[in-house]
Amino acid sequence: MAEAQVSETTQLLRAWANGDQAALEQLTPRVYQELRRIAGHFMQNERPGRTLQTTALVHEAYLRLIDVTNVDWQHRAHFFAVSATMMRRILLDRARKRGAGKRGGQSPRVNLDDVPDLGSGRARELVALDDALNALAEVDARKARVIELRFFGGLSVEETAEVLKVSSDTVLRDWRLARVWLLAEISRQG
Repeated sequence: MAEAQVSETTQLLRAWANGDQAALEQLTPRVYQELRRIAGHFMQNERPGRTLQTTALVHEAYLRLIDVTNVDWQHRAHFFAVSATMMRRILLDRARKRGAGKRGGQSPRVNLDDVPDLGSGRARELVALDDALNALAEVDARKARVIELRFFGGLSVEETAEVLKVSSDTVLRDWRLARVWLLAEISRQG
């Protein structure tokens, strides 16, 4: 994206944060494709036959975003980082609900011993990763944020560095160490 377009997107974000609804109308087509890219990145890790599609994830995140108040959008990467976090939470909430439903939830009890449990592995993996990421955040919040932005948000090293206000080298170092830590934590949990 050209530097002028990035700057204009940042200006529109700030105008929207200050209550300018016209800015939101101009901003939406600018950010929509990038939001779809981020959502697509999330959805590639979802189970086959899922009920939530990429477009629905974008729209649900968008609806949550337009209700956000008192946000000082620093730049477009900040906006996409918040968007990615929102999408991650939406998918995690759905995974937890699927898991709760598999443990009984509020449904009547039915014997399904002969029916294979398709897709529950992905939900468990997502919840395990989230638990490990939360544990990492307690130890090193920045490394957890790097994982969230890069893995879940699909942000580049440079965009992640911009959001976190650190160097690209720091992001790469955090990325490597955090991945090793998460793998060890997930192994320990499992």
